[in-house]
Amino acid sequence: MQIVTVSPKYQVVIPKAVRESLQLRPGQKMQVIEYDGRIEFIPERDINELRGFLKGINTEFEREKDRV
Repeated sequence: MQIVTVSPKYQVVIPKAVRESLQLRPGQKMQVIEYDGRIEFIPERDINELRGFLKGINTEFEREKDRV
């Protein structure tokens, strides 16, 4: 766990190891969510980065009749 400090302008610096691990870029947008007493930052990804992430998913299941 790494510790950051909130500046007087309510800014924080994301540690370098985290930025590199998540491949964050300057100017990249993040969703900010307050959840159960904590703050979560979720990076928005380019749609092209999502290509193929569902590969191999099982689509063989029974659908409800009104959803066909």
